[in-house]
Amino acid sequence: MPTPIGVLAVRRSILIAAPPERVWAEFTTFERMKRWFGVGHKLVAYEPRVGGIVETDASGVPEGHEGEALRFRGRVVTFEPNHEVTFEQDWLGHGWVAPPYVTIRLTPALGGTLVELFHHTIERVGPSAAEDHAGFEGGWDTRHLLALRTIVEA
Repeated sequence: MPTPIGVLAVRRSILIAAPPERVWAEFTTFERMKRWFGVGHKLVAYEPRVGGIVETDASGVPEGHEGEALRFRGRVVTFEPNHEVTFEQDWLGHGWVAPPYVTIRLTPALGGTLVELFHHTIERVGPSAAEDHAGFEGGWDTRHLLALRTIVEA
């Protein structure tokens, strides 16, 4: 069953000319995930299983955050091969009430795979939800998805 996408959500997507099984292969190990999800920030940890840890470090990447610790960590809450991975993304040291989620979903489409990346349920963070949502909306681009497509379609 797909993870429900929360009210405050950032969505980025791309169509990849390959079946979901081929795309999913890039989600199966830390080394493979790092090749594309580590683009634009550093993938520090990735354990591909429910309960596994995902940690990223985007320190100094977004403009206006230079010198600020931008480490995010959480547990994998959904791991459905060939379909979806969802993990918490708690901003370490930021004091959120509860972390939002990142969901990456694969859907067969147009002879390939629609890959959707959602950073969502940002309303869970507490009073700063609107400001954080606006920041994440401006911060996410498609570089990760473009890197994934380059690897898969090579």
